[in-house]
Amino acid sequence: MAQSARSDHPTNPSPAEQPQQDRPRRLALSPSRAGDFKQCPLLYRFRAVDRLPETPTRAQARGTVVHSVLERLFELPADQRDRDTAAELLAPAWRELSAEQPELAELFTGEPELNDWLKSAGELLESYFELEDPQRIEPESCEQRVETELESGLVLRGFIDRVDVAPTGEVRLVDYKTGSAPRQLNEAKALFQMKFYALALWRSRGELPRQLLLMYLADRQSLAYTPDEAELNRFERTLEAIWQAILRAGRTGDFRPSPSRLCGFCDFKPICPAHGGTAPPYPGWPGTREDAETPSTPDG
Repeated sequence: MAQSARSDHPTNPSPAEQPQQDRPRRLALSPSRAGDFKQCPLLYRFRAVDRLPETPTRAQARGTVVHSVLERLFELPADQRDRDTAAELLAPAWRELSAEQPELAELFTGEPELNDWLKSAGELLESYFELEDPQRIEPESCEQRVETELESGLVLRGFIDRVDVAPTGEVRLVDYKTGSAPRQLNEAKALFQMKFYALALWRSRGELPRQLLLMYLADRQSLAYTPDEAELNRFERTLEAIWQAILRAGRTGDFRPSPSRLCGFCDFKPICPAHGGTAPPYPGWPGTREDAETPSTPDG
């Protein structure tokens, strides 16, 4: 699910100065880009500022397709949300995705490989039905876009897999996990992401989510977490500190690499100075370069 980074910049027109359709998107922070900067500031730069291309993977494509199927499943009447229907939605979801991103078809050398991959996606959907019964759930929304501005001026932006609201009003945020990252690392990143969404929802709607639910489809396990106001207030200060560090790096171009065992999975390793490579010239922070008035400011 997925992937944003921004805040207001003086060069951006205020809402009163321009019609919505003519305004560039405001600088904002997403959980993915915040996580990138925490992991490695240079990774953030390559993804959010330089916007360098990355090689897609089968695992990423599988996650996108599974999320798409689950979103479509909840668009159907409750009595149609069964395993057979989910299986039927799988191939159309792949055809739509591969039509939008033709390069994904190059991940497979032939029909047998593609069919095996689709089967693996189907197994993740089977796992989902082991974790909950979608016929008993009526989400408020799926793939919910959330955006809010904190008192500091920092804008938070992202997409929540699912928002459930109980008849008594309690809010639950649900996130599906399909990746194969090590469990401990995966949970740490996932909880960071979910706290981000919880804070954004709380600040935008005034409702503190009662539960954050992570559904790990690969191993058929769920992790439920209950945030509280004090914790989210601390998390808000953490995000503001991350954003200030991003802005400082953006002014100078000093996005330093932070080598770790994750470097082996990074597409940018060949151009990373920490591994003997040479980074491309810094293009400048949005708002200080010619494309500053376009929507392609750092986001994910």
